[in-house]
Amino acid sequence: MIVERIWINNRLRNYNYLIACPQTGEAMALDPLAHQLCLQRAQLRGWEITSILNTHEHPDHTAGNVPLMSMTGAPVLAHHGAQGKIPGMSHALRAGDSVRVGTSVVLKVLDTPGHTRTHVCLLWETETPALFCGDTLFNAGVGNCHNGGHPEALYQTFSTQLACLDESTQVYPGHDYMVNNLEFTLDREPSNQAAAALLERVRDLDPTELPITTLGMEKQINTFFRLSQPEVIERLRDQTPGLAEDPSEEAVFLRLRQLRNDW
Repeated sequence: MIVERIWINNRLRNYNYLIACPQTGEAMALDPLAHQLCLQRAQLRGWEITSILNTHEHPDHTAGNVPLMSMTGAPVLAHHGAQGKIPGMSHALRAGDSVRVGTSVVLKVLDTPGHTRTHVCLLWETETPALFCGDTLFNAGVGNCHNGGHPEALYQTFSTQLACLDESTQVYPGHDYMVNNLEFTLDREPSNQAAAALLERVRDLDPTELPITTLGMEKQINTFFRLSQPEVIERLRDQTPGLAEDPSEEAVFLRLRQLRNDW
């Protein structure tokens, strides 16, 4: 599998992706908001876009579907519950489905509600696994739940699915919020040396040069994976009175998500 990460340089700081089969040159366009840029990049690499996949229904992930379909004839795949919400959608995805790109790339569909009710992530299960996580997981953060989402569902996605994946899994999110998210982690856990070191490394980098994190790294730098850390809990209790003496990880997650909304 070859991954082309495409930085959009828009207000929402989107990443688009091309996922290509090195044997056949077939490629999938993932959340191709910048459809012309995706097509140009594919042509530059000698690839043919043969499918389009949306992780969820928000327009900043789907607005390029129809023009890219007209240019390539590629079908649009998305969560089965998003029928009628996604332009051009013709193929419904369910948890456990396999999505193929060419002859060598097989991606497993994960049903990952939270940011929206109808969100999927794609998992490449190999010796070097990769997760294409849309707006569910960001570098050092999580997606919001403002537009059709549900924070309790997002916690369940994290605790029962993402936290269980191999720690070597590479993380490919739908947006770049790395610096802001690292600053939030350090606001919650000032002694987090891994987050501080990474922030120092990336603060002035162009988004095209940002490192690809792994789930193992995320568990060190992402406060939403660090729900039982005493410093996180104590600082949360100071700012949100009423937190139980021994709070559940879900309660900590939900309080953190609420704080992040206004941070």
